[in-house]
This record gives sequence, structure tokens and C-alpha cells, in this order.
Amino acid sequence: MKKLLYLMRHGQTLFNVRKKVQGCCDSPLTNLGIRQAIIAGEYFKNNNIIFDHTYSSTSERACDTLEFVSTIPYKRVKGLKEWNFGTFEGESEDLNPPLPYGDFFVKYGGEDEIELRNRVAETLHSIIKNDNHQTVLAVSHGAACRQFMRYWAHTSAVEQKERLGNCCILKFEFENDEFKLMEIINHDFSKLLKSY
Repeated sequence: MKKLLYLMRHGQTLFNVRKKVQGCCDSPLTNLGIRQAIIAGEYFKNNNIIFDHTYSSTSERACDTLEFVSTIPYKRVKGLKEWNFGTFEGESEDLNPPLPYGDFFVKYGGEDEIELRNRVAETLHSIIKNDNHQTVLAVSHGAACRQFMRYWAHTSAVEQKERLGNCCILKFEFENDEFKLMEIINHDFSKLLKSY
């Protein structure tokens, strides 16, 4: 029986605006980030998507995003946290090495790319395997979502090369113990951007 997972990135944060490395460290949603989350919530309502369970990374920016999207009680899960960038946390993004990062951050106390990929994949697999989970929303982070996409790239024909925007939604089907990316929902925030 097919199940659905909607994996979503959090709304815009202060560190996103200031171009700061934001993995395990946190910063609050901006006013624009709050509006983005509200628009994402409207997308689910307008498409009659009703969740039986919702989950969030333990980071405040993800929890706050989820609270603007859904009113049902949710569970905070450390396995959905963003990549740990070690001592690069909170520093300027221009200090990042070229992609792919691989194991670059390990020597600075951070996390390896494959370690992150496996952590997020195992976490979401353990969530969706619950018997009473049919339609699930999980709010996470840009790199974490991208690594989950990469983990399941062999089952999916849908791809997006550019960065996953704030409140981007990845719709996965889960069947026969496999996830398959069905759709990438990018909201049009261009009108919002003019007012912030």
C-alpha cells in the first residue's frame, strides 16, 4: 500500500539573509520566512492534503515553520536536523569549499556527507514504517532534504539541480520499502519579495 511523505525545507531565516553557515546552529524565521510557511500551509489546504502525522527537526526554525503549516501535534526528531558544519557554524558562507563537500567538515568537528545522507534516510524510513502513518509531513533543512533526494535518486525521475528554496516541498511515495520522488513543489514568492 502506497504511503505519502511530504518533506519540506523551513522558511527563510535571519542567517539565510545574512549568508551565514547554518547547520546545527539556529536563527529565527524572518517575517518573509513566516509568510512563506503560511503560503506552504495554504498549498496543503487548497489541495486537500491532510496529514495523520507531522515531524520536525529539533531546530527552532523548522519547528516554527511547521507550526505555521499545520495545527496537529508534532514530534521533534534529531535525525531531521541539518548537516553539522563543525566550527564553520555561524561563519560567512563564502568560507565554504566548492561542492561537493564530501568529508570536508569532519576535520572541523562536523559531519561527513554520507553520514548525513544515511542519517536522514534512516530517520525518514523509521518514521514512514509506522503502521498508522499514511500521509506524513516532515520539516527539515536544505542540505538534509537534498541528501535524502540523493539517497533515493536511483528510484526517482524527478530532479532539481538548483538549490532547494525555502519552504520547497518534496513529495515522495513510499511503497515496497522504497521512496520515490514524485514532485517538487516550488512556491512563487516573487510578490512577497517585493514587500520585504
